[in-house]
Amino acid sequence: MLKADYLIIGSGAVGMAFADTLLEETDATMIIVDRYQKPGGHWNVAYPFVTLHQPSEFYGVSSTELSKGKRDQIGLNKGLHELATGAEINAYYDNVMRHRFLPSGRVQYFPLCNYTGDQKFESIITGEKYEVEINKKFVDATYLKTSVPATHTPNFDIDPTVNFIPINDLPIISKPPAGFVVIGGGKTGIDACLWLLENKVDPDKITWIISRDAWLLDRRNTQPSIDFFEYSIGARANEFESLVHATSITDLFDRLEASGVLLRLDKNVRPSMFHGATISQLELEQLQRIKNIIRKGRVKKLDKDQIVFENDSIPTSPDHVHVDCSASALSNLEMKPIFSGNTITPQTVRSYQPVFSASFIAHIEAAYEGEEKKNDLCTIVPLPNHDTDWLRMMGIFMINRFKWSQDKNLKKWLFDNRLDGFSQIMSKVSREDEAKQVIISKIKTNAMPAMMKLQQFIAELD
Repeated sequence: MLKADYLIIGSGAVGMAFADTLLEETDATMIIVDRYQKPGGHWNVAYPFVTLHQPSEFYGVSSTELSKGKRDQIGLNKGLHELATGAEINAYYDNVMRHRFLPSGRVQYFPLCNYTGDQKFESIITGEKYEVEINKKFVDATYLKTSVPATHTPNFDIDPTVNFIPINDLPIISKPPAGFVVIGGGKTGIDACLWLLENKVDPDKITWIISRDAWLLDRRNTQPSIDFFEYSIGARANEFESLVHATSITDLFDRLEASGVLLRLDKNVRPSMFHGATISQLELEQLQRIKNIIRKGRVKKLDKDQIVFENDSIPTSPDHVHVDCSASALSNLEMKPIFSGNTITPQTVRSYQPVFSASFIAHIEAAYEGEEKKNDLCTIVPLPNHDTDWLRMMGIFMINRFKWSQDKNLKKWLFDNRLDGFSQIMSKVSREDEAKQVIISKIKTNAMPAMMKLQQFIAELD
């Protein structure tokens, strides 16, 4: 019988961020169980050219910097803070486990193991079974269920003669096909199209199937340095101002786009989806070179010579490569209480940031008493799907942010936490810097009216 204060299932980004903060702020012992050979979760099976979509400064565990402090000088992220590659992220998590977690003597790590329930798990390799006596809490760090192309099963039929591959296999294509068909309009589909364009594929040889267009975030607005204050903090001010002056939900999205908060692929197509995908202006320009974009809903079947939709079809051929990019990144949209009895289920408490959220939840577990208080500070920000989910997501996050700002100790913790990022940017603004003070003033003036308008729009949706 093994013993530990916390049994954590999953050594992916969420589990590692949670464990790191618990290790830093308590003397708790932990057992971490994961089905992969190394920590990092889905990064172990990510496609070879994947990178983070937001700056490296916001990712990883709080105690250990992932970023090298550089900005990209070339490529489609030029001028912006670096985006770690999948290989760099895998090496980073392995380093954190080997040089921080395990040497502490308070973490036991069991890779290549399946959790079977009731505090039991077994080795995939040897079949050895283990049982854990938990002194404090069980932590399910796998609840958000990240889905990746390598292990994803498409929800459409595929004729065996079709040349069909996951995005992972693009770099091992051995001869030029007649063309490429990219299936999926989300971030994975974007990555596939950008990889093809960067590797000199003629955009006219790319067919991009998008079942729903999405509103996108401008990566320039996520930069973690004072140099980008006009964009990062300015985007928050523009969100509030857009809300205050919007006359309808449609008008709100028009204002968010006009002020640079949101982007879209085609000005003539109204997006109906929002997943929080982040993109640079240079990447958007490249994607707009692709003209053969198919908007006929979801694929129902890939036949030898046609792609079948609900009410239509388009021709294809065995000489075309069909690239599956239809997996959803975070597929579990059902929310449950984060703190419930002896179970902790990490979910997002800040928009777009599951890693920061996991660290924050661990801090709340370590520093606060009472389940009701903990859940109140950790109100779940729902994962967005439809375009109007931006409203619900923003509404709850604004409430969370206000609650946190009323707690002096929590404000200090946010300032000191590497994964927070924006608190330190605000602290660097000089009172004499009039341009930045105007942005801050705009946030303060519009915060409460924006919250009221948000609630009005959410009531309309309901």
